[in-house]
Amino acid sequence: MIEHVDIAIIGGGPVGASLALGLQGSGLSVAVLEAREKLEVADPRALALSQGCRLTLERLGAWEALAPDATAIETIHVSQRGGLGRAVLTREDAGVPALGYVAEYGALVAALAGRLLACDATVVTGARVTDVAATSAYAAVRYQRGGAEHLLTARMAVLSEGGRALPAHMRQDKDYGQSAVIATVSTQRPHGRRAYERFTAEGPIALLPLDAASLLHAPSPPAPPPPTGEGSYALVWTTPSAQVEERLALGDADFLAQLQVAFGDRQGRFTHAGPRAAFPLKLTLAAESKSPRIQRIGNAAHVLHPVAGQGFNLGVRDAWHLAQRILDTPRERLGEAAMSNAYAAERRFDVLGGSLMTDILVEAFSNDRPLLGHARGAALILLDLLPPLKTLFARKMMFGAQAW
Repeated sequence: MIEHVDIAIIGGGPVGASLALGLQGSGLSVAVLEAREKLEVADPRALALSQGCRLTLERLGAWEALAPDATAIETIHVSQRGGLGRAVLTREDAGVPALGYVAEYGALVAALAGRLLACDATVVTGARVTDVAATSAYAAVRYQRGGAEHLLTARMAVLSEGGRALPAHMRQDKDYGQSAVIATVSTQRPHGRRAYERFTAEGPIALLPLDAASLLHAPSPPAPPPPTGEGSYALVWTTPSAQVEERLALGDADFLAQLQVAFGDRQGRFTHAGPRAAFPLKLTLAAESKSPRIQRIGNAAHVLHPVAGQGFNLGVRDAWHLAQRILDTPRERLGEAAMSNAYAAERRFDVLGGSLMTDILVEAFSNDRPLLGHARGAALILLDLLPPLKTLFARKMMFGAQAW
């Protein structure tokens, strides 16, 4: 077993794998510790990947394998239930081939895992990390594998989205009192590569277009594809946490009827709903690490509300920028305070901007206050009528702080 490396990455999921791939060919020794026995995972949950994320995956050599399973988003329709105003963002407005893409989490993991296993990083699967500590000279990672205890030291340890959960005193949490109900649904009309963000008093409803007819969390064998001419969407329906179990227990007909009332008829009738699941929604921001030898990226550093699809894309940007910072730092300076401070300063605006934007959207749009409703409608109309503002907003969704 390896005992010392330059960079130890804890978590071999998409964000950790992206960091390792960003460092390939650098001459640095990199180890990835993954708790699962295999990197691949059968998980058909849908992810919204921004155009910026696609470009990063291309640089890492993973997009070619993922592209056949990804659905392009060419238009995003934003509206509010029970109020005036709507905005339509298009790829032409932003001057890009697509505003984003929808892909299954499992397909993304497989595409990155294929590249990770072929690169020069050492990948250790079945490694359950039990402790991460640091001295002034190195980081120490303790993990269990095959019933034995192991110690790995590194110039720097990075906790990615697969990293250990932070204790309460090392993070800031905001519970929205909401959960996301997810499923795949079919609509009367084809999706036309159009995504929807529909704000309601309960919270946003997102519909993400799917070319594949696989159903989220579908049992084996999967449900049949929708009839020709119908559209298939990944649904993310924000629901008050107190009502989640009731919504999950609804029969398909009642579930679709409630969704029809909440969303409206822009896609015609909802005709089919696949198996459902739910997860709680919160905002979590990690406190800055007390040691420059330990960095956090992805979900180990921040968890955002899924509105506007920023969370995962923010994690990929973390990985890319940390890789560039590492490559620009002499080996003997890796993990020193100067490097850590430079990376933190570089990412602060993007992380705080993304978390603030999603938080404002949730708080401002998840209510039925009349005055706020008029203000929301005016904001959507203004956004739709001012092409430069629309383009700037779209580019913020795609590229984060770099767009400002």
